[in-house]
Amino acid sequence: MSIIEQAKQAAQGVAQTVVQKAVELAPERWLPGGKPDPLIHQKHGLIGKPVSRIDGPLKVQGKAPFAAEFPMEGLTYAAVAFSTVPKGRIASLDTSEAEAAPGVVLVMTYRNAPRMKAMPVFMSEAKAAGGDNLPVMQDDRIHWNGQPVALVLAETQEQADHAKTLIRLTYEAEPATTSFAEAKAQGTHPGLFMGSPMKQEIGDAEAALAAAPVKVDVTYTTPRHSHNPIEPHAATIVWQGDDLVVHDASQAVTHTAWSLGNVFGIEEAQVHVTSPYVGGGFGSKTLWQHQVLGAAAAKLAGRPVRIALSREGVYRMIGGRTLTEQRLAIGATKDGRFEAIIHTGTAPMTHHNAMPEPFILATKSAYAARNFKLDVEVTYLDMLANTFMRAPGESVGTFALESAVDEIAVALGMDPVELRAVNEPEKDPTDNKPFSSRNIVEAYRTGAERFGWSKRNPVPGSVRDGEWQVGMGVATSTYPYHRMPGGAAKLTLTRDGRMQVEIAAHEMGMGTSTAQTQVTAERFGLELDQVSFAYGDSFLPGQVLAGGSQQTASIGASVVAAQHALVAELLKLAGNDSPLAGLRADEVGGFAGGLAKLDDTGRHETYTSILSRAQRDEVSVVGSAPPPLETMHWSMHSWGAMFCEVRVNSVTGEVRVSRFLGSFDCGRILNAKTAASQFRGGIIMGLGMALMEETQFDERSGRVMNPSLAEYHVPVHLDVPEIEVMWTDIADPHAPMGARGIGEIGITGVGAAVANAIYNATGKRIRDLPITLDKLM
Repeated sequence: MSIIEQAKQAAQGVAQTVVQKAVELAPERWLPGGKPDPLIHQKHGLIGKPVSRIDGPLKVQGKAPFAAEFPMEGLTYAAVAFSTVPKGRIASLDTSEAEAAPGVVLVMTYRNAPRMKAMPVFMSEAKAAGGDNLPVMQDDRIHWNGQPVALVLAETQEQADHAKTLIRLTYEAEPATTSFAEAKAQGTHPGLFMGSPMKQEIGDAEAALAAAPVKVDVTYTTPRHSHNPIEPHAATIVWQGDDLVVHDASQAVTHTAWSLGNVFGIEEAQVHVTSPYVGGGFGSKTLWQHQVLGAAAAKLAGRPVRIALSREGVYRMIGGRTLTEQRLAIGATKDGRFEAIIHTGTAPMTHHNAMPEPFILATKSAYAARNFKLDVEVTYLDMLANTFMRAPGESVGTFALESAVDEIAVALGMDPVELRAVNEPEKDPTDNKPFSSRNIVEAYRTGAERFGWSKRNPVPGSVRDGEWQVGMGVATSTYPYHRMPGGAAKLTLTRDGRMQVEIAAHEMGMGTSTAQTQVTAERFGLELDQVSFAYGDSFLPGQVLAGGSQQTASIGASVVAAQHALVAELLKLAGNDSPLAGLRADEVGGFAGGLAKLDDTGRHETYTSILSRAQRDEVSVVGSAPPPLETMHWSMHSWGAMFCEVRVNSVTGEVRVSRFLGSFDCGRILNAKTAASQFRGGIIMGLGMALMEETQFDERSGRVMNPSLAEYHVPVHLDVPEIEVMWTDIADPHAPMGARGIGEIGITGVGAAVANAIYNATGKRIRDLPITLDKLM
């Protein structure tokens, strides 16, 4: 990232601080969330019901179209060749043999690629989606080992893959920084996240730590992680004159459309991005170089292009999570109250994007303390740009924080659950805002009871079952509530009482369309089969990103805004002959297929009656959600208590997780079935992070050495026990529908819960992930 871009981000951070202070001082009634959403009181309707996903039948029948499954006349298939040096230039390039290979339509390199602008890097503008801001095949420069250097189009995928191997390249390598130790020796720099500095100090934490009668001060490390969605990144792309159509696997359709418009110098309206089904995303499926390359090749060839990255291609071209080195120090009184919390450290990144790993985020609001020192320093490597990966910052940050809390519990001789309750803050300890809703102690109490925490033996290594050592561990999980600006929704009500919701949102397997159908039906007093939900299309209203566990809140706020507009329009159409005559929009709500006075449901008229009398077949409105000012007035987070039981083989060091329970406080749960799947999925990812996931990065060459699922290990069925999940279901009065995000919280705290259980089982404290058997033998 350039000095100009850093200055721009810093200026944005200052402006955000000024606005935030003004909002904090505003009365609650002025703010979004100041008046609770009426849906939080619905206890016997559709909200919370375990409704099966409405897209399930399409998927099991193979009728759900993914990005690489759109048929097109004259379709060509792409294969990408990758650089093998981390920095330098292409010295020689011979494509003649590849061009002569059977079925080859085009070989594209920097020599013949269309002129294009760099991708607008994510977070640099409201709709920027690029994973990096490097030129895409515009010159002979190499910026990382794995950078695309050539693309082959052919009549079949097999022909393209073969021809790619016939391209002959040599490189003129230049000195590159690929070693973390070398990068740190060259200096570190203050980290910025979303335009704001991550450094924060309250009081004198170092002095308080030194004076504390009980303390821990240790270093935790986490490795690189690579994205592994089941459906790899793919796009089917065609130019229709000067207009670009991209069928993508995207969690940001409007952002991708705007960004591609910038790359090719056309208007956003000329780019149509669809993504009805995404597969896994987890932060990786925004805009990377493969969509740009596919569009450029389609333009050159004058034919549609399908570009589907191989599993290796995902490792080479799509960023993941960078490594971290974290210092975590806690000073406590003898009765367990924290006097100082220090969470600092370093994470590498690249110069060509804006994504450090913000591992201190969870520490800012987790526990009360008088003194804090928080900081993330960054250093720069010549590598693939890292990016968001499920719970960026929090997933690896809670490993350090929650492991350290367990360490000081041992030093104090206190129960780890009791210690956490002792340090429960009354308000956010680092920004002084009140919590919108925080019931983590309740989640701990009910979770501990169900898990049987009282049976835990606190003496490490004291419980055995043959050659297996058995232990229990616990950790807090947390993830902030987000609602990004730009949400909007279109509602269309027809005379037969059917409702269609249209919003540029995304379905990545979390049950978005199902939960939002439930919510919309509840809002308007309709049955589930009377509501349809259209999404995954950049031509629909809004710019909702499926990321940061915020899509549900963003959709919910957008539908609320559209509901207000639609009810106002319906009351106009109802006229003076309606039982609703004279009522204001805020006095009525959806009930029994129509509108009714909130405190007198006898004053009711059906939608069919209103539209029939008005001689209208349908009525449509678009509503825009207000800015997310609620997050500036309240400290808003989802919370959880993670309980883990492990069995460690005393002979081999093998670790088996035998039981796991997650007890969550995430506000209202909209769909019990899809929510449970989200929680379990996050926990499984956390188990992988704890015990096996690691991107092997050759620091001599900057090359990822295990770019396949044969070598990059993720949990399989035999690695995962039955996972129990439960929740408080206590509505947050300041969030749409009373619901906070659940997509990412499941992974947070899991690494520490496993590590803490392993310590209880063996007496060995592992501070470096993943916890492989060699560290336990």
